[in-house]
Amino acid sequence: MWCELNQGNFFDEFQMEGVAAEYNEIYLELTPENLSRALKTAQNAKTVKIKLTNKHCPCLTLAVELPSLSSSSRIVTHDIPVGVIPRRLWNDFREPRVPDFDVSIYLPVLKTMKSVVERMKNLSNCIVLEANLNGEMNLKIETDLVSVTTHFKGLGNPPWVSEDGSQSSPQDRDPESMAEARIDIRKLLQLLAGQQVNPTKALCNIVSKRIVHFILLHEEVSLQYFIPALA
Repeated sequence: MWCELNQGNFFDEFQMEGVAAEYNEIYLELTPENLSRALKTAQNAKTVKIKLTNKHCPCLTLAVELPSLSSSSRIVTHDIPVGVIPRRLWNDFREPRVPDFDVSIYLPVLKTMKSVVERMKNLSNCIVLEANLNGEMNLKIETDLVSVTTHFKGLGNPPWVSEDGSQSSPQDRDPESMAEARIDIRKLLQLLAGQQVNPTKALCNIVSKRIVHFILLHEEVSLQYFIPALA
């Protein structure tokens, strides 16, 4: 999973110095549950300040100013231990690159897709996701005992722009031809169950028999998910 947050959408003030002028970044590793628990106390906060500190070990320190009936403020501080990733390992954490995909398609309403996948998970541990350049997508379950397919039509295919600014699409591909990948149905369901708000745009890129790449765009956040195909 790869998530990007635009600093301007979340912070009124922002100061950062990276490890060096030419490498103005800091890479941290932390346990997501620790950050989630700390942020839950900040839901009704007046202000939240986040700092990188060194308290016996590197920490992400959250200072949460809570509403108070008196003139004095109430500050709750959370120190979340983090690991600082050395620069020699940064390449391991770069945004994943996706091979040239065979088909890119907009997804149906995620709640509808989730409902379908939830019913299918009782029949098999795997699901085949296939789509073409005609805006058609199928979800298929195939076992020795049963074969079930759900069809979606008229979804549309995103226009992709190449680096030289021209529109690009998989070359010489029959619009009716399906690209498919068989993936773990539990992983797909985890992705769908995690979407509390329907994104403004949701699309899927399929590299046949190799990987399914989901891109979910919200107003303030972009999310990418990579699910490898099963052999």
